Amino acid sequence: MPEVSSRHRFRSLATTLAVALTLTLAAVAGCDNRREPPLPSVLDKLRESHIDGQAKIKIGVATTEPLMGELRNGTHTGFDVEIARYVASSLGFEGDQRIEWVSLATEDRIPALQGGTVDLVVSSFSITEERQKLVSFAGPYFVTTQEVMVPKRLRDRVRTIEDLRRPELKICTSGGSTTEAELEKHQVRAYVVKEVGDCVRGIREGRYDAVSSDETILAGFLSQYPTEFEIVDMPFGTSELLGIGVPIGDPALRDLVAFFLQKSYLEGRDGISSPWLTAYNRTLGPWLKADKSQPQPLDVPKLVDFDDKAPRR
Repeated sequence: MPEVSSRHRFRSLATTLAVALTLTLAAVAGCDNRREPPLPSVLDKLRESHIDGQAKIKIGVATTEPLMGELRNGTHTGFDVEIARYVASSLGFEGDQRIEWVSLATEDRIPALQGGTVDLVVSSFSITEERQKLVSFAGPYFVTTQEVMVPKRLRDRVRTIEDLRRPELKICTSGGSTTEAELEKHQVRAYVVKEVGDCVRGIREGRYDAVSSDETILAGFLSQYPTEFEIVDMPFGTSELLGIGVPIGDPALRDLVAFFLQKSYLEGRDGISSPWLTAYNRTLGPWLKADKSQPQPLDVPKLVDFDDKAPRR
């Protein structure tokens, strides 16, 4: 009997140890299953995007908007252009020799993205619910408002939205812009042209009385004709969130652009001279009434970026 009892106790102990080992292994496996999968890297996203392997990146910009996007003496200049250069460099396209600049009018931005004419659009492109059905956006990288610019001879006559409705005044704006829709919403009859520069030229030639557009665009023309024009602080509608347009079928590229805009935002927040701040001070800063700072981009993915820069190809 003692020998049988000893065997019984041995079997019970062995069984208990086996059960304990099984439970331990199951717990470890459960811990492993609960671990988050590794974060994708910048390189992973680049390989998923349609720009992978391209010799150049095609970026749509304005060429007739001083301070924002202008072609001057064969060189692209302006705040939007500087932001575009930063993003292109971060994606591995260093220098203008790796960028194909594509001139776009306001109404051509969405068709250019949809048709593959460009890879990105950086051209005072406001993020709206309707546009998000057609293209993707990364950003915002700037917040502006819609304003009105008048020749100084009319500054006492045009001060309110009600003044814009006066039948004898000819208000001008660019086609395909959010300002066109806002003017219509406020029952302001507007003459619609291709570019804001056409409005400014028309005012100088006596064909129009006022132009309405984003404050950033108007500031550019004010910088060209500071003695002739005045921007009336007449915001209407909501604030304009400017974003970088991306083809709707390339979420990887959208994530990359958002990621690099976030990097600049974090540098500025930490007191470091960020690419955004450098671009702003070189262009818009001296001409805007209120101090601006980079807004935090939305829907930014978490990515691993070992070199603090996108890998070069």
